[in-house]
Amino acid sequence: MRIVINGAGIAGPTLAYWLRKAGHDVLLVEAAPQLRRGGYVLDFWGVGYDIADKMGLLPRIRELGYQVREVRFVDSRGRKRGGFPVDVFGRLANGRFTTLRRADLAATIYGALDGAVETVFGDSVASVEETGHGVRVGFDHAPPREADLVVGADGLHSRVRRLVFGPDAGFEASLGYHVAAFAIEGYRPREELVYVSHAVPGRQVSRWSMREDKTVFLFAFRDEYLTGKSPSNEQERRAALASVFADVGWECPQILAAMAEVSDVYFDRVSQIRMDCWTKGRTALIGDAAACVSLMAGEGAGLAMAEAYVLAGEIRNCGGDHTAAFARYQARMMPWLKRKQRSAAKFASSFAPKTALGITFRNLVLNLLRLPLVVDFFIGRELRDEIKLPDYGF
Repeated sequence: MRIVINGAGIAGPTLAYWLRKAGHDVLLVEAAPQLRRGGYVLDFWGVGYDIADKMGLLPRIRELGYQVREVRFVDSRGRKRGGFPVDVFGRLANGRFTTLRRADLAATIYGALDGAVETVFGDSVASVEETGHGVRVGFDHAPPREADLVVGADGLHSRVRRLVFGPDAGFEASLGYHVAAFAIEGYRPREELVYVSHAVPGRQVSRWSMREDKTVFLFAFRDEYLTGKSPSNEQERRAALASVFADVGWECPQILAAMAEVSDVYFDRVSQIRMDCWTKGRTALIGDAAACVSLMAGEGAGLAMAEAYVLAGEIRNCGGDHTAAFARYQARMMPWLKRKQRSAAKFASSFAPKTALGITFRNLVLNLLRLPLVVDFFIGRELRDEIKLPDYGF
């Protein structure tokens, strides 16, 4: 089949990898002029880790990854008020757990294509027109192409989803938060392999020290702290963060001052995509475009890789019947993804608690994660993905 994939993040290249192994003709399209280098760090385990293993990527992922020692919550004077050792997660995941930059994971997956998949950067699917026996795909810049299938792997704000399924408002469910992130060089203080966070009611800022003397910062805050419309450019993003975190204390003044040196500030709302159907005609959605669980789940990249693997496998085994392949893909993945979404939504209130009492309670609960039995009871199920993926015989 001739298959067009819109989006070269995590899901798109993973799908392209498996479709290529099945002998399909794939075109991968990415709106950015090159692989995206921004974003934050993510924890990588579970089913995504298993698929990376199938792709032969684990040696590189381990090389790029970090083995976090501790998550630490501090007060305005930097004194520890809560936290836990992260090795408990590794134990529950049987050692198959690491933390790495999202951009590094995406680049590793894309590198596995080894130049064998046609890729167009700086362009995007602009129209999808079914023709009876196929689909005519239009682009912002390139000439139209005839294809058999189109896959939207273009994230939370998927253009393919809007073109084929309708406006975002019909599917996007806000969890009540915004997040922002950026990285700088030479920041001090610096704690190696320790994730440090400070929270005040409704707002939280965290830092994580990376290699090459870089530090990445994550800001999270409840929607009510953002006055006016959501920022649409770099200047507005900086101004919004400076306003929201002006009185948070701790290291915020120097962090916000350091932001002046940054050329790329990630800024977005925290939302889920909730759909009753991920396919329509000859178009399918995967990853955040289909079922964004939000960063609250902590496993979005792995889930996207699982969706890509299953969709490619079902297409491989469908005998040319894409309708059957789409149905099996959705039946296998949707119930599991919906459970992940429900779990993430429940966790949202602990991300940046609304009150000082909520912050104190959150920190006390997290202190209990030092006890293995508590960890196993509360989050063991989440770390052990309860889904068995088929062997499609690639």
